[in-house]
Amino acid sequence: MDHATPAARVFLLIITAVIITMVVSAQRGRKFFIRRIPGLTAIDEAVGRATEMGRPVLASIGLGGLDAQTGIITLQALAIVSFVAETAARFGSRLLVPMRDPSLVPIAEEAIRDAYTRGGRPEAFHDDDVRFLADQQFAYAAGVAGIINREKVASIFLFGYFYAESLIIAENGNRVGAIQVAGTPSTTQIPFFIAACDYVIIGDEFYAATAYLTRQPTLLGAIVGQDIAKAIVLACILLGVLLASFGIPLMDNFFADKAVPLSQWFQAAAATKGGG
Repeated sequence: MDHATPAARVFLLIITAVIITMVVSAQRGRKFFIRRIPGLTAIDEAVGRATEMGRPVLASIGLGGLDAQTGIITLQALAIVSFVAETAARFGSRLLVPMRDPSLVPIAEEAIRDAYTRGGRPEAFHDDDVRFLADQQFAYAAGVAGIINREKVASIFLFGYFYAESLIIAENGNRVGAIQVAGTPSTTQIPFFIAACDYVIIGDEFYAATAYLTRQPTLLGAIVGQDIAKAIVLACILLGVLLASFGIPLMDNFFADKAVPLSQWFQAAAATKGGG
């Protein structure tokens, strides 16, 4: 952390302590509240509709892989799709999962198989329901669109990292009258999902989805801890703006001067104020 300011060191320690405290509290039985996320509460509705209509459900985890840029997003999307698969098993629905990255196919197969087992219907899982389509963007989009139209899917779940193919897939789902639930951290694609889908998970809701669905104490504690950390950062920003408005450089020195050790910070702040 040679590049970090004293403030960064302090904040890192505070944020780490807050998150660990919340995780431990959750593991010890403390109950945390997470606000209702409509897109996730609609999963039962969407899968139930497919069951009533006797048509399959389709879920896509987007174009992400296991690389540094999209790996976490892809695994998060796969966790959500696993919950959808468990719901589909309980309702007796067929789930189709088209894949873009061949290296993810065995991982997805195992995750979906486990989900069907948890749902009480392991025999309902078929290996060919998790299928590799193409590793090219628009070839994959065309393949998904073909499945949507041939199978007349009743519900579609789009979670993961999407690019320009998002509207192609969502529009085909809209054409067959499917209920669509989408979620992506890609801000350029969120407007297209909002235009074409029934429910859209936006921003931090995507990363909180697994904790919301599973209610695992460790995940819930981490989410609450991060929210508290964000509140602390926001409070520091507002305090800094307020002090700067009155010409007090206290927070400015604290955040900007990395050459001053933390033990000498108060002296430097006082000297700057006296010299001004």
